[in-house]
Amino acid sequence: MADEILVVAESRNQQLAPSTAEVVTAAQKLAADTGAELRLLALEGPAEDLCAALAGFQSAGVLRARHEALAAYSPEAYTQALVQVLSRRQPRYVLFAHSYRTRDFAPRLATRMGRAFISDVTAVRVENGRTIASRPMFEGRLAADTVFLGEPPYFLSVQIGVFRGDQAARAAAPVAISDEAVTPAAGPGKTEAPFQEAKHAVDLTQAAVIVAVGRGIKEAKNLELAQKLAAALGGEIAASRPICDSGWLPMDRQVGSSGQTVAPKLYVAVGVSGAIQHLVGMKGSRAVVAINKDPEAPIFEVADVGAVGDLFEIVPALTAEIEKLRQG
Repeated sequence: MADEILVVAESRNQQLAPSTAEVVTAAQKLAADTGAELRLLALEGPAEDLCAALAGFQSAGVLRARHEALAAYSPEAYTQALVQVLSRRQPRYVLFAHSYRTRDFAPRLATRMGRAFISDVTAVRVENGRTIASRPMFEGRLAADTVFLGEPPYFLSVQIGVFRGDQAARAAAPVAISDEAVTPAAGPGKTEAPFQEAKHAVDLTQAAVIVAVGRGIKEAKNLELAQKLAAALGGEIAASRPICDSGWLPMDRQVGSSGQTVAPKLYVAVGVSGAIQHLVGMKGSRAVVAINKDPEAPIFEVADVGAVGDLFEIVPALTAEIEKLRQG
């Protein structure tokens, strides 16, 4: 059998999670670099059908592992099912999204198979026949290059927001779907209901436009300036850590190494200096606009468009112009 790359799809409310498309993008690049065949694997219960969505991606095929024990997430059932599939197929690489679920079961899977697991990967390349995975360290201050030792399969989880899901190559026609027989059993533990965010929480990872504020906003009352800009752009408001630590915005609005990792189409940084802890959370943004009075602010190093000046003058003027355009 030719070298194979398997992407383990992830579901959310019985729908394909957006992060899966990002992992497919990374896996397609790895397949092009290595010549390995890419296949997508869905673990699902009898009532689910993730494969229809997976079949739209360019790959050598979709594998469906369907069993009653997989209807609700269980780390032991997932581990058993994957051990059975991987033992038969012997892939070289197994890729996951670096989600809470992956962090729960993937270390167990790798340990059970006696293999290495490199998590939170931001880049993968092949040099002189060796696969090198890069991952952040020390809150993103450094990137460590890690090389697998020993025999495959090699397990990697891909940091969410690093690769763009919309860049995953699509198939001209749906690819073939084949079944993989699995017989997982429930583990000794009891799986609680899936974690639910508080009702007021926002998933910034799904926002197309984000306006983020930093300490340059000075006071909580000045947040209204950024909120009006976000409303004019049809986007979400976010913040760097000091703003959330001060209680000016809830913690679910924080972007950065200790907050959410985002990759919107447009990221507007208002009064954000651009500390590395913040940059690692928004570096996947397609276009970055920075507004800051300090011309030496690190945010300008990653910005596509920069405005050096007083945000209290620039933001209202920008908002007014955008509103004019929207009105006609």
